[in-house]
Amino acid sequence: MPPKGKGADKGKSADKGGAAKGKGKGKAEDKEEKGGKVKGAQQINIRHILTEKHAKKEEALEKLKGGAKFDEVAKEFSEDKARAGGALGWKTRGDLDPTFEEAAFNLEASTLANPKYVEVKTGFGYHIVMVEGRK
Repeated sequence: MPPKGKGADKGKSADKGGAAKGKGKGKAEDKEEKGGKVKGAQQINIRHILTEKHAKKEEALEKLKGGAKFDEVAKEFSEDKARAGGALGWKTRGDLDPTFEEAAFNLEASTLANPKYVEVKTGFGYHIVMVEGRK
């Protein structure tokens, strides 16, 4: 799981300030701040595939593009403790590495069989991230 690392306190402060500013605004303004992608959420149920090498991440992406289920690809390719299907569980804003968190919270929810995912590079390595639920 990509926890907050060195320098993450800056991102946490900015996130808290940004979240407070978002309160009381209209839906259109909230959507505009988010880039028009998905409704704001405070928690997400997340899975990821983490690899150290770019080539291994690309291999995992090919499997996903070929129709493999996200959890099966995670079991085969992920190099972290979330190997059991890549499940990280429910995470709240501020719990994760800022780069990882921004990408994950902007992603819409999807299913293991038909995942919508995003690629992110952090200090931990290369991630393929999917969100199963938002609240």
